[in-house]
Amino acid sequence: MSNIDFTGRVAIVTGAGAGLGRQYALELAKRGAKVVINDLGGTRDGAGSSDAAANKVVDEIKALGGSAVPNYDNVATAAGGENIVKAAIDAFGKVDILINNAGILRDKTFTKMEEENWDSVVNVHLRGAYCVSKPAFANMRDNGYGRIIMTTSGAGLFGNFGQSNYASAKMGLVGLANVLKIEGAKYNIKSNVIVPVAASRLTEDVLPPQLFEKMKPDFITPAVLYLCSEECSDSGMIINATLGYYSRTAILTGPGAILSDGNRIPSPEEVRDSWDKITSLESPKYFDNLPEMFGVLGPLLK
Repeated sequence: MSNIDFTGRVAIVTGAGAGLGRQYALELAKRGAKVVINDLGGTRDGAGSSDAAANKVVDEIKALGGSAVPNYDNVATAAGGENIVKAAIDAFGKVDILINNAGILRDKTFTKMEEENWDSVVNVHLRGAYCVSKPAFANMRDNGYGRIIMTTSGAGLFGNFGQSNYASAKMGLVGLANVLKIEGAKYNIKSNVIVPVAASRLTEDVLPPQLFEKMKPDFITPAVLYLCSEECSDSGMIINATLGYYSRTAILTGPGAILSDGNRIPSPEEVRDSWDKITSLESPKYFDNLPEMFGVLGPLLK
């Protein structure tokens, strides 16, 4: 079988100055992509800025014979997002691939979560993906091709103590990916979600030390590069990746219980008495969009 190749493709990787983002950028470049290395150069909690991290990765790519340019804009602003995409178009003429990877952490239990810490994390992860994806999507639409990757987390999918801000932002990204899957379909724009568990500055005090040593970012990159490729025809996938293990997570709907004819309002007691049926996930279904889910209500809408 042929190798996955990105020759002629232009990629933007946010938060590419270290960790997962750096690894994605290096591997894309090795396979022929021209890459915009975006990194604000701040600390793990989002403080400060520096051009050193982005410049270093650009130098690494050029030393390997690849092509890359740095960008230091903040993903959490509309102007920053526009400038990141403009950097790609100015340098390479277009955008084919966008990996929304930039992120920060400010962990606290919910009752101690100050508004500033909530807003800062949501701004970088969720608003950041909006700010960069919007101008990138427009360019992809005009060109009839695009691959967008959102980065979610098990904290969002399943919950994690002390990460209400991070978890909320991460589940918001799943919703954004689902909408871009639908709106991008006729333009050959695929939108997918990666759920990485890997050693990075965001996980160095979250993962046990023995796991941290083993969970190299290299294990995540194969799944991300496939999702970025022309060969990937799926959209709306949520793919878990860690230590060479890859799987799909999906939001599924159980068969439920019909407690009405569509006119009579059921009582709370009827809900209580049918609770086991309502909450059952036996023979669940996956709905590709909201109208498709409404289809189960057909008998009640007559």
